[in-house]
Amino acid sequence: MLKGNFFRGLGYLGEGFGLIRQPGLRLFVVIPLIINILLFGLLFYFLAELFTAMIAAAMAWLPDWAWLQALDWLFWLLYGVVILLMLAYGFVIVANLIGSPFYGYLAELTEKQLTGQEVSTDDSGSAIIKDIPRALWREVQKIAYYLPRALGLFIIGLIPVVNLVAAVLWFLFNSWMMALQYVDYPADNHKVSFPALRKLLGDTRLSALGFGLPVALAAMVPVLNLFVVPAAVCGATAYWVRENGSNTQ
Repeated sequence: MLKGNFFRGLGYLGEGFGLIRQPGLRLFVVIPLIINILLFGLLFYFLAELFTAMIAAAMAWLPDWAWLQALDWLFWLLYGVVILLMLAYGFVIVANLIGSPFYGYLAELTEKQLTGQEVSTDDSGSAIIKDIPRALWREVQKIAYYLPRALGLFIIGLIPVVNLVAAVLWFLFNSWMMALQYVDYPADNHKVSFPALRKLLGDTRLSALGFGLPVALAAMVPVLNLFVVPAAVCGATAYWVRENGSNTQ
């Protein structure tokens, strides 16, 4: 039976947007934001090219029946949703891979604001640099978890008619991945392994999906998706403090 509170989970991203306006957190929002702007432009260009090729391949595969070929608008719609979801999480993967040291520290500062307690005694710039290899390894673990499952969904999305289900599965999977992606930052600050984090989020899966849903939606909206990453880190930290943090004390 699914546990947690879906509607409570929905509120954490909004709380994150409120937290990124706090003076002590702004620096760790501005630097990744500049990186995100550059990355999003590149990803949008390459995925637009992929989108056009996918439509041409799907229409060439179908029988040359007039009524079936007339449904090309449906494939544009379905593949458009899939590409948006790929862009959303693809953007998140690359942005977080580069910005992970900043986001780990942003989660640490956010938790301090929420609880009044220090997460780490070393808050120097050198500590951030020393954490880069560990932060990158965490991102690699998340990518390794994501890619085989994404590949399976991508293959399903290439099959006409069956791809009607693919968009829904993609969206549910992306919502789950967004929760995993961002709650991982405060979890890592507490030395919780990635497999242990998956179990913790599984114990409150409804809350996790509630948090991941608006993050996945916001990640598909141009301009807004540039700001959603730091807001999601702060919102995920609030999620950690209230939903799962007590389980690891």
